[in-house]
Amino acid sequence: VVVKEGERITYFGGSSKQVDKMTRVKARVKAHALREIIESRTHVIVMGHHIADVDSFGAAVGVYCAGRVLDKKVQIVLNEVTTSLRPIKECFNEANGYPPDMFINGETAVELTNHNTLVMVVDTNRPTYTDCPEILKKTKSVVVFDHHRQGSEVVENPILSYIEPYASSTCEMIAEVLQYFAENIKLTACEMVAEVLQYIVDDINLTPMEANSMYAGIMIDTNNFMNRTGVRTFEAAAYLRRCGAEVTRVRKMLRNDMADYKARAEAVRHAIVYRNSFAISICPADNLESPTVVCAQAANELLNIIGIKASFVLTEYHGKI
Repeated sequence: VVVKEGERITYFGGSSKQVDKMTRVKARVKAHALREIIESRTHVIVMGHHIADVDSFGAAVGVYCAGRVLDKKVQIVLNEVTTSLRPIKECFNEANGYPPDMFINGETAVELTNHNTLVMVVDTNRPTYTDCPEILKKTKSVVVFDHHRQGSEVVENPILSYIEPYASSTCEMIAEVLQYFAENIKLTACEMVAEVLQYIVDDINLTPMEANSMYAGIMIDTNNFMNRTGVRTFEAAAYLRRCGAEVTRVRKMLRNDMADYKARAEAVRHAIVYRNSFAISICPADNLESPTVVCAQAANELLNIIGIKASFVLTEYHGKI
């Protein structure tokens, strides 16, 4: 449903199933275009949405890998690190060969951004949802990669926009693009040969940690490959697995601590079911570092109960519900 009040447009619902497109031509074209854009800029800044999740982080790491292949400096805007993200983020340190300024905050990003900076937005297409909306106004070179539906609020005039709601996650999209990133893309009628060539010509070397972060992003956004997974989701996961992603290590990194687990269990235990279909609960925020993450996990747990069509879990965070 779309409601228009004067100039304001509000969207409600939109849960129809997206068609999983089998053709990879679009991904190959976008990969070629992205490579040309990165090559023409001196500096790349990547940012996702605020309170970054694993999908947003993994996609940003994928862009970092693309920039590294082209010898470009890539920095990731990260204002807040949640408990679920910290184990993965801590792998990208100086001891493992990553620069100390790989991650920057919003204030530093504003200082570094100029007309020759490429700002790449991943896992969101709404400016106000990003970690640092100010830098979108400081450069005309903006690229958007996202898998959410577009609303009335969008990033204005991006030089490249790749928004595919059929995709399970932004990590899936980035992984798909990386497969074609290092090859000279020529669209021919012989698609079967092209599919074979992508693995022969491809020279992007992802480290196991980088592959792990992207694989984790796909896992989180698909709820362990149970929601919104298509053929291309598993192909992207297979590509990351070939790059060294370790499934067991990823699952260990995504584990919760005891306080989070107990809070989630409390939220599920005290849930009230309205009209036999809607689960409503409150997640205690006391002694939790990232209550919004636990809140979302509790909401997911409630959806596993027979008869529950929707779940609503409320929590207090930074003085707001």
